[in-house]
Amino acid sequence: MNRRSFLKALAGAVVVAGGVTAIFRPARANSYYSGPVSDHFDGQKFFLPGGDGPRSFRDFLRWQLGEKAAEWPASFPSPHAADMPPAKVEGKALRVSFIGHASFLIQTGGVNILLDPQFSERASPVAFAGPKRVNPPAIAFDDLPKIDVVLVSHNHYDHLDVPSLHALWDRDRPRILTPLGNDAIIREGRADIDVESKDWGDRVEFAASVAVIFEPAQHWSARGMFDRMHALWASFVIETGAGKIWFAGDTGFGGGRVFQAIREKHGPMALGLLPIGAYGPRWFMRYQHADPEDALKIFDILGCRHALGYHWGTFQLTNEPIEEPAEELMRQLHAAGRPAESFIPARPGHVFQSDAAIG
Repeated sequence: MNRRSFLKALAGAVVVAGGVTAIFRPARANSYYSGPVSDHFDGQKFFLPGGDGPRSFRDFLRWQLGEKAAEWPASFPSPHAADMPPAKVEGKALRVSFIGHASFLIQTGGVNILLDPQFSERASPVAFAGPKRVNPPAIAFDDLPKIDVVLVSHNHYDHLDVPSLHALWDRDRPRILTPLGNDAIIREGRADIDVESKDWGDRVEFAASVAVIFEPAQHWSARGMFDRMHALWASFVIETGAGKIWFAGDTGFGGGRVFQAIREKHGPMALGLLPIGAYGPRWFMRYQHADPEDALKIFDILGCRHALGYHWGTFQLTNEPIEEPAEELMRQLHAAGRPAESFIPARPGHVFQSDAAIG
């Protein structure tokens, strides 16, 4: 193995917060985006006004060298059967299928929307190292209906999976939408792919009753060691005839200001898709990944009627035991006297359905 291959293998084995795996690249100016300065872009890096940025490399080493991760099983199969979604769901009816990790298929208004598609065996820049799946996608790639829209929240490897996006483009030619800068990553080596890059606050309509609005999240971005914050990240408010859906992508809590602003702008959410895992050790992860306690706070601030918890039980990115996020969420719901069905820790293959507006 030559030096370059060794470094890539080493990088693939080291997981940085958020599932991003370090690649050793030369430092340079912004790798992906060039645009005007704004209230969340300083000309080189994006930032969340009043928010918390990622931990330092020194903190990362403290985590890796001083903390022990729980041992995950090699296989953690879902209790749900593989899903075979319909070709379309029309009108105000809504079908949301959890594929795994942070990937969802939303079907409504005759539009098929795929969120953060990740069909690869590893969340890594290399195929031979890095976080490996412990359960398969609940919808096999070939069983996906024709995809109309793909939304990609940010560029960490467990959310922006280039092989999956290229395969979707080759098969369906969907509209691919992502925050500023991530289009350059998706197009790398494939200049033929049409990717629409959007800023926070941008709204895109797909059908008479289906649209998406890009909003902030308490998170960050990187594909390697020298491109931190070079691309924007986002959460999504998805307008449907059944009600509004909020998908976090990745987020910490950060005092709740981001979610309060979303609530004031958009009103309560019919359905929240909220991350509940990849949070340990808490001192390192608290500013970028919600734990069940944070997720319940976000649920309340956004006024969610229902929620599905994701970002747990598929790729081991952090230290907590594999079933702890679900167990802790259920414990907190019980302690608060809330019905367990109001916020479900989803397993791959879970399907949320409504025939009309969500009540």
